[in-house]
Amino acid sequence: MPASTAPALADGVPIRRNKPAGPRIGRLLLQALVAVFGLYLLLPIVLLLVGSVGQSWTNTLLPTGFTGHWFADLAANRSFTRAFGVSLTVALACCALNAVIGLPLAYALHHRAQAGRGMATRIMMLMPVAVPALTLGFGYIAIFSGDTLPWLGTLPLMIAAHAVLTLPYLLQTLLSDLRHLGLARLEACAATLGATPLRQFFTIVLPNLRHSLFSGLVMVAALSIGEFQISNLIAGFRYRNYPIVLLQAFYGASGMACAATVVLLVLAVLATLVSVGTVQRMK
Repeated sequence: MPASTAPALADGVPIRRNKPAGPRIGRLLLQALVAVFGLYLLLPIVLLLVGSVGQSWTNTLLPTGFTGHWFADLAANRSFTRAFGVSLTVALACCALNAVIGLPLAYALHHRAQAGRGMATRIMMLMPVAVPALTLGFGYIAIFSGDTLPWLGTLPLMIAAHAVLTLPYLLQTLLSDLRHLGLARLEACAATLGATPLRQFFTIVLPNLRHSLFSGLVMVAALSIGEFQISNLIAGFRYRNYPIVLLQAFYGASGMACAATVVLLVLAVLATLVSVGTVQRMK
C-alpha cells in the first residue's frame, strides 16, 4: 500500500516542517560569489567607459568633466590608425593561414582519434595552456634575431607567430564539430560510389564545417587583434600592433587610452555576438 503523502496534523492543524538551512546558505554563498566575480569583471570595464568620456582623470577615483573629443583625437592619431591597420592585416592573414592549415589538420586529427591514436589531438587541444606566449616569443628572438635568419620585427614573422598561437583554438572548434556531426556514414557512402578522400573532404566535410569554421575564425581574429605578449617581443618599431601602442598611451593621456581600450572592447563584444549567433544557427 503506498505511503500517505498527507501532511502531519496536530489538533487538526498541519505541522510546518522547517527546511534545512544548509541548502539556503549554500545558495546565498553562491549568489554572493557570482556577484563579487561579476563586480570584479565589470568594474574595470565601467571605469574605462567612464574614463573615455571624462575631461580629466588625475589622482581621483573618477574622471571630472565630460567630453567626446578623445575618440576624435584617437581617429586622428597616426600612431593608433597605423597600429590598428597592422593588427587588422595580421588578423586577416592569420585567419587565412589558419583556414588553410587548420581544416585539413583537424580532419586528419579527427580520423586519427577515431582510429584510437588520439594523443596528437589531446596535445593540440592543450597547446594554448602548455606553451605560454612568452616562451614562444623568447624562442623567436633567439632564432630570428641573428644574421642567418634576420626576420625579427618583420610582418611575416608576426603573422606566423599569431597563427601558431591561435591555431589550437580553431582546431578545438573544428574537432568538436567533427565529433558531433557523425560524417563517417556519409563518407563511407561516398567512398562506395567512387569518391576519393579529397573529393569527400570538399563535398561532405567542408560544407558541414562552414559554420564552425566561420565561428572559429572570428575567435582567431579577436585573439589576434588583442594579442600583446608575443607581439611586444617580436614586432619591432615598424609593425607595432594596436595593444602595444595602447599600452604606451596609458603613460600619456589617460582619456585617449581609455577610448582606445573601448574600441578593443567593442570589437570583442561584436566578435562574441557573431560567434554566438553562428553557434545558434548550427543548432
